[in-house]
Amino acid sequence: QVLLEESGGGLVQAGESLRLSCVASGRTPSTFVMAWFRHAPGQEGQEREFVAGISGSEATYAAISVQGRFFISRDDSNKTAYLQMNSLRLEDTAIYYCAASNRDSVMTQEGWYDFWGQGTDVTVSR
Repeated sequence: QVLLEESGGGLVQAGESLRLSCVASGRTPSTFVMAWFRHAPGQEGQEREFVAGISGSEATYAAISVQGRFFISRDDSNKTAYLQMNSLRLEDTAIYYCAASNRDSVMTQEGWYDFWGQGTDVTVSR
């Protein structure tokens, strides 16, 4: 079992930055994908939207909507993944979830991921 705990969410104004962190604990495999998804307000019950992912070899992939603004990274010595979010927009308001997969390819579908955190709230205001 892998446990994921997110932190770093909060309330910011449009144009500002935030950095989210996700710490993995428990029986983490030697290589695994970590990713960030989000659920915008009113989208509960729908699939979470893929934001960015990073493989064990640090290959990254980001959704088109955040490319050039959001950057994912990882520090395996601390079993932590980060999501640096710059130039935040109103439409980035969402609950952000960390996910991990035992496989080592970044995929955008929720079902690819085996473990999920509880989420951290990001609110972007005018």
